[in-house]
Amino acid sequence: MLTQLSCRDFAAILAAKKSVPGGGGAAALVSALGTALNTMVANFSIGKKKFINNKEQHEDLIKRGTELREKLVNLVDKDAECFEPLSKAYAMPSSTQEEKNKKEEVMQKCLKNACSAPMKTLFNTYDAIMLHKEIQDISSKNIISDVGVGVQFLKAGLNSAYLNVLINLNSITDEKYVLEQKEKAERLLSEGIKTADEVYDKVVKILS
Repeated sequence: MLTQLSCRDFAAILAAKKSVPGGGGAAALVSALGTALNTMVANFSIGKKKFINNKEQHEDLIKRGTELREKLVNLVDKDAECFEPLSKAYAMPSSTQEEKNKKEEVMQKCLKNACSAPMKTLFNTYDAIMLHKEIQDISSKNIISDVGVGVQFLKAGLNSAYLNVLINLNSITDEKYVLEQKEKAERLLSEGIKTADEVYDKVVKILS
């Protein structure tokens, strides 16, 4: 499992000439780190005198952040698991028409499967961005920079997951499926980036 590797080993295997891990797994990992920063801020802020009335809110943020982080970390391996069959499908023989038809059938199935992981990364990353929006006003100034760092990680993860959705959709022939997935992905991307930018700008103003 990729997630059992050390940071150094993961970076090395990501740099290697291997089909996995790739951009999809890296996107999920970046988003997991962005989510972790939100939970760290909540853990440092809970119980502080200034935010004593926000204890339940902090506890809820920690709970939801932990769940999202685990989902995103799991998507690092899931992305590799979904892409592997697709990489094998590309190598299928296509000399005869029968082979071409079989290859195309397998490819279409594998492409939809490969698209599922970055779509889940998009959804979870969007939800994690919303956590940063919630915590920005109930965290102390000396740790608010980590809210900005976390939301920038998540913005990068959002953009990156979107690219991985697109590259799979571009080869899928099921027009209804493509339209539905694109609409979902574009909505998450647009709203997520807007919120991430608002959170980041507010952090900058607090620190300036």
